[in-house]
Amino acid sequence: MKKLINEPEDVVDEMLDGMVAAHPDRLRRLDGQEVLVRADAPVDGKVGIVSGGGSGHEPTHAGYLGEGMLDGAAAGEVFTSPTGDQLDEMIEACDGGEGVLCVVKNYEGDVMNFDTAAEMADIEGVDVEQVVVNDDVAVEDSLYTSGRRGVAGTILVHKAAGAKAAQGADLGTVADTAEKVIDNVGTMGMALTSCVTPEKGEPTFDLGDDEIELGIGIHGEPGTERTETMSADEVTEHLTEQVLDDLELDDGQEVVTMVNGMGGTPLMELFVVNRRLQELMDDEGLNVWDAWVGDYMTSLDMEGCSITVCAVDEELKELLAAPADTPALTVQE
Repeated sequence: MKKLINEPEDVVDEMLDGMVAAHPDRLRRLDGQEVLVRADAPVDGKVGIVSGGGSGHEPTHAGYLGEGMLDGAAAGEVFTSPTGDQLDEMIEACDGGEGVLCVVKNYEGDVMNFDTAAEMADIEGVDVEQVVVNDDVAVEDSLYTSGRRGVAGTILVHKAAGAKAAQGADLGTVADTAEKVIDNVGTMGMALTSCVTPEKGEPTFDLGDDEIELGIGIHGEPGTERTETMSADEVTEHLTEQVLDDLELDDGQEVVTMVNGMGGTPLMELFVVNRRLQELMDDEGLNVWDAWVGDYMTSLDMEGCSITVCAVDEELKELLAAPADTPALTVQE
């Protein structure tokens, strides 16, 4: 398979250097680490917000570094958790004296290594809280998790928690805000094609020309069902039904929707999905306060999408609309 890379083992290192070169006023790299932080980190008097995970999901995570979102992002190798040492360095670099919140996607390696890093940082006197995002409604357990996977809904957690921290809230309050999003968000994804990792150079799973996979994870994990190719409307209806069945929202509830591309899907197709998604929200008596469409959490070059729905109240609307200035997401006042 053709890839625009040099040596597969250098991809993450060179990607991080390229990100800093593109945004030198926003980002800096910790010496000797596959970790990026805000250029002004640590921000004194503000709770630090950090996240991380395997690479290959760009713009997640480092694309969301900046004012109103993340302070630090650790990049493991492709689809591989960062090490505990990396995460500890990141946490300590982002502590402005008010503690650090770690936003962790529910994958066993991420959870284990963030736990280790939190213990290490605690020894150094850093107050650390963690939240675990598990918004994927497709499967209860998977190849990589005990419990549900953390996927694109994580970006809404970053945004709300980051805004709360920027307001000057304390660590416990910021963690509660993150948990509020987690409790009210659901996601389900699908794939038209497998992704191809740089190291392997071939698809991570096989799909026939007339097959699609429903309920996939962001690492190319198999989904809940392999079926014949469906139309965009049929795919949208299936994913949305599963998410709404999980959330059990009341009539008239305000929501944020997200149509997230998996890395290889044209925006044209994502907007086609969003068209049907908005019709379904109206049919279900839900009021869409904001609709996000784009590549927010990808799986390398996979063709496909995920649909996220998050119930919001006045507090979450304020936080999601608050200013943010990051390479991948900008919200203006």
